[in-house]
Amino acid sequence: MMLDSIRSFFENNFSLVNTADDVSARLKLATAALLIEMMQQDGESHDAEHRAVRTALREKFNLSEEETRQLVELAHDEARSATDYYQFTRLIAQEFSQQQKIKVIEYLWVIAFADEQLNSYEEHMVRRIADLIYVPHADFIQAKHRVQKSMGLAD
Repeated sequence: MMLDSIRSFFENNFSLVNTADDVSARLKLATAALLIEMMQQDGESHDAEHRAVRTALREKFNLSEEETRQLVELAHDEARSATDYYQFTRLIAQEFSQQQKIKVIEYLWVIAFADEQLNSYEEHMVRRIADLIYVPHADFIQAKHRVQKSMGLAD
């Protein structure tokens, strides 16, 4: 049933007609699910984090407001049923370029800092995701500093 709703969403909004489109749809869902997971890491869900997730998805995938809302809803369900991050990170690691992977790490940092407090669970998650999608530690740290600077936060 969950797979039917996911496929239906992507067929209605992204015209799935071949394997490449299916991979693209799964990448969108995997990325969204990771962002949702990040939002929930500190046990609290703030409006700023919700906005950051929606903004990141719209920016990354050029989605409309309605497409973003539907993707977030599906990603919530996907994240809730996931047993680990691997199902999300495997596809990202295989299909995204190094720059795209670093951008995912930046989005994770933006969500982690959205409430202006970095929780140790949030930092651990970003580090773990960076490892799973093969983002070197130097790029992980540089992404963190870029996000902090862009948000006006001190180290």
